[in-house]
Amino acid sequence: MKATATGFCMNILTKLLPHQPPRISRKRGIELKSPPELEIMRHASRIVATVLKEISEQVQPGMTTADLDALAEQRIREMGATPSFKNYHGFPASICASLNDEVVHGIPSRKKVIRRGDLLKVDTGAYYEGFHGDSCITIAVGEVTLAAAKLMRVAEEALYKGIEQVKAGRMLLDIAAAVQDHTEANGFKIVEEFTGHGVGRNLHEEPAVFNFRTHELPNVRLKAGMTLAIEPILNAGSRLTRTLSDRWTVVTVDRALSAQFEHTVLVTEDGYEILTDRSRL
Repeated sequence: MKATATGFCMNILTKLLPHQPPRISRKRGIELKSPPELEIMRHASRIVATVLKEISEQVQPGMTTADLDALAEQRIREMGATPSFKNYHGFPASICASLNDEVVHGIPSRKKVIRRGDLLKVDTGAYYEGFHGDSCITIAVGEVTLAAAKLMRVAEEALYKGIEQVKAGRMLLDIAAAVQDHTEANGFKIVEEFTGHGVGRNLHEEPAVFNFRTHELPNVRLKAGMTLAIEPILNAGSRLTRTLSDRWTVVTVDRALSAQFEHTVLVTEDGYEILTDRSRL
């Protein structure tokens, strides 16, 4: 597998990178969360869900991605948490804001004006009492093309197809296969450089939660108490990407559109619980 950048969609080299902020635990391996820990994660995840819902309701043409970043940081701190992303491996903002052909890790900027017809990916995390929540949405700004709307719809459907496979005793490959099959059946490509990940005390924990069938990563059996950030990234054209000179922003090589959705999900004995579920707010 190819690993191209550090970031919030984990790649297989993320856990090897130095200079993590002090709040990031050095614990390794897959952690099963206790009931008290899960209550904290539910709160952290609810903060994330609230911020993303508010951004989706307030974004409009003419705003900049820096405006959204300021809103996110203000709201995360007002709710008693700190932004998970800010200063994580040097990232300068509280959200990743990626427009159109930007795949992941777009740096918010006052120079990036949001326009009608854009596909905007907003990814954010909140750190509350020792635990992180993490989620991403794609927003259609105003009326978008039919092709863009389909890409966004299929990306969200692929996320839920993967989540539906979550249950104690099942395997990571079950998630990957469901995401890949739905994506390819609709004519889109999975970005393979970046994966989902465990989440908890660390923003990125084991295991890597991949979105395609592979023998290059361990096929872990799911256990109750695991908390996973599941996050398929779909491209309308080539699956290949490149990183811009800012060393963060990843774009499609052919300038085609990209879409992403992500939830923090708890594995339970009889299924799953979506901790970042915005519909329950």
